[in-house]
This record gives sequence, structure tokens and C-alpha cells, in this order.
Amino acid sequence: MTLGRAVDWWDRHQIALYLIALVAGAATGLALPQLAPGFEHSIEPVLMLLLFATFLGVPLIEVGRAFRDLRFLSAVLVANFAVMPLIAWGLSRLVADDRGLLLGVLFVLLTPCIDYVIVFTGLAGGARAQLLAAAPLLMAVQIVLLPVFLYLFVGGDVLHVIDIGPFVEAFVLLIVVPLAAAAALQALSRRHRSGRRVEGVMAGAMVPLMMATLAIVVASQIAAIGSEVVSLLRVVPIYVVYVVIALAVGLLVGRVGRLDVASTRAVMFSTATRNSLVVLPLALALPSSLAIAPLAVVTQTLVELVAMVVLVRVVPRIAR
Repeated sequence: MTLGRAVDWWDRHQIALYLIALVAGAATGLALPQLAPGFEHSIEPVLMLLLFATFLGVPLIEVGRAFRDLRFLSAVLVANFAVMPLIAWGLSRLVADDRGLLLGVLFVLLTPCIDYVIVFTGLAGGARAQLLAAAPLLMAVQIVLLPVFLYLFVGGDVLHVIDIGPFVEAFVLLIVVPLAAAAALQALSRRHRSGRRVEGVMAGAMVPLMMATLAIVVASQIAAIGSEVVSLLRVVPIYVVYVVIALAVGLLVGRVGRLDVASTRAVMFSTATRNSLVVLPLALALPSSLAIAPLAVVTQTLVELVAMVVLVRVVPRIAR
């Protein structure tokens, strides 16, 4: 099978391949839990490579135009920081009796995703350039508002654990570095055939890279989840309901804001996906008495990954 035919094949079967990657990651993580730390260290590099490939497919001139799309930016901000925090607070009441679970749920549901959401948005025919342009704004606003929301929803005693370091590091490694590398390669491609060849290879590698990302994330965390599975089952329905409500909110905001179909899909994905890989270090910084909080964050990651694979097919049918 030639490379071109292989790319066509896995593009046609990508949803099934993503589900296989999730199952393979879970099986590996459960069978070989001692490898979890190595998998965890691999998350950032493979995610950077995936985002580099994604950014290569977005002409930077489109990003510049998208940043001036004030209607889209307003819709994303309203959905993520005015509407969804109220939903997150309401759902978190279901675990308000367990402070560790409560903090884990709020950490993750109050912070919109800035990384692989762009990939899934593109797979569903959404406006990934607009979402990429919104990423710096989403990051800055959540850094400012997360302590405010936690103070309002939990109390002032948790504010000492908030450190913007993980946010800044994630923004640099997952957005700035891949975006700069993609811009440099796009400039090279205009002058040299070698740059165009690399672009072609990276475009063809999108599905395998996404499979690797899904498998590595699940393999790194599934064993830890299993150790507290009874307690963590309480948060699974919360995360599932959150995704359903988030889709409805994103669709409504898109229509009220009179956004086009692609932009509405982007808002839907933005409201549904959370910044779990970035806020995990914040949860890990909590005292040992709240050790279940990071596991609640990781549980959201696993629920979300399955949901995103499904939504790549569902969202285009809802928003069209």
C-alpha cells in the first residue's frame, strides 16, 4: 500500500482508529502500570507534534484575520466565562460533600481547552483558525478568573495553591513553540521543495499522531484511576452531563451571535473541552488530604477524549 493510499484509508476510518487507540492505551496502562510515569512524560512531546501538524494546515494569514473576528471572540468568551462557570458550579454541588472531588471538578470544568480542541474542531469542519486565534485570550482570561471562581465557589483558603506557572509553561510549549515552528516551515515551503515535502508528511501523519496522543494519555493515567474507581464513579455523570449542556450552550451562543456554521462548531467544541492537562499540576499541588482531586481531573480527561471522538461525527449533524 502506498503512503497516499494509506493516508486515504486512515482518514476514512479515523473514528474507529481513535477508539482502538483509546482501548489499546487503557489495556497497556492496566497491564503495565509501571510504565505510567514514562507515558506521562511523553504526553507533552507528542501533543506538541500533533499541534505542530495542525498549525501547519492553518495558513497564518487566516489566523490574523480570525483575531479580528470580534463576534466570534465575544461568543467564545461569553460561553466559556459567563455561562459555563454557572453550569460547572451547579454540577459541582453533586460532590460538594467531598472537598477533594469538588476541587478537582471545579479546577477542570472552569478552564477551557487551548490545545487539542483545535485538532478536534478541524476534524469536525469547525473554524480552527478562529479558535487558534482565540487561544491566547482564553489562556489569559482563565488565569485571571480561575482564582476568582474558586474563591466564590469554594472559599478563599484554596487560593494559596494557585500557581500560574503551569499555565504559562503550557501556553509556551503547546501553542507558541509549535506555532512558531509551523510559521517557519510555511515560510520555507514558499521557497524550497523540501519544506513542501515536510508539510505533506505532517498532513498525512495527523491520524497516527492523534492515535498516539490518545493512547499515551490514557495509558499514563488509567491505573491511577483504577485505584480510586469507586469514588471517581461519582464524577463521571457530571462530566458527561457537562458535555451535553456545553454543546447546547455553544450552539445557542453561536446562533444568537449569528455565527456561520464553522464558527458555531468551534464555539461548541470550545465550551465542551477543558484544559485538564494544564490544570493537572495545580491539582497535584494540593495537600495529600485532597489527593483525589488530581484523579478527578484525569477522569475528566478520559471522559472527554471518548466524547470528542464521538462529537467529531455528532457536531456536524447538529450544527449545519
